[in-house]
Amino acid sequence: MQRYRFVTCALVCLALMTTMAFAADMSLGTWKLNLAKSKFDPANLAPKSQTVKNEAAPDGVKQVGDIVDSTGKAVKTEYTAKYDGKDYAVKGDPNRDMVAVKKIDDYTFEFTNKKGGKVMTSGKVVYSKDGKTRTVTTSGTNAQGQKISNTMVYDKQ
Repeated sequence: MQRYRFVTCALVCLALMTTMAFAADMSLGTWKLNLAKSKFDPANLAPKSQTVKNEAAPDGVKQVGDIVDSTGKAVKTEYTAKYDGKDYAVKGDPNRDMVAVKKIDDYTFEFTNKKGGKVMTSGKVVYSKDGKTRTVTTSGTNAQGQKISNTMVYDKQ
């Protein structure tokens, strides 16, 4: 009887560990901006295209962005951040040099972008339960001092 309990407990623990090991991080993968579903204010600052690739990093994410901005200029951004709400360096982005990301739950993240120590924008990233879309809402001020309010919808590639 004792052996049966041990085997049962071991199997249950193994099943739980396997499930946790294979649980998908909704943020990981390649995401392409769907311009038709997105809204930008001011509208003339909407990028022509944007692709974001999220890869797993210890306690967080490595994000690489390939953007063609509103003027047609190609911009490549990159950062690696833990989900702890602390500031991490951003490379290549003219609107920010630091980002802080905080995981709220498996589908929701909050972020704050800074430039020169000043908060520029903040917002939220929400992943759909089916893992096919991500919606990023951002508000604040860009590097040129313009107020912005964007809702960007991305499709998983």
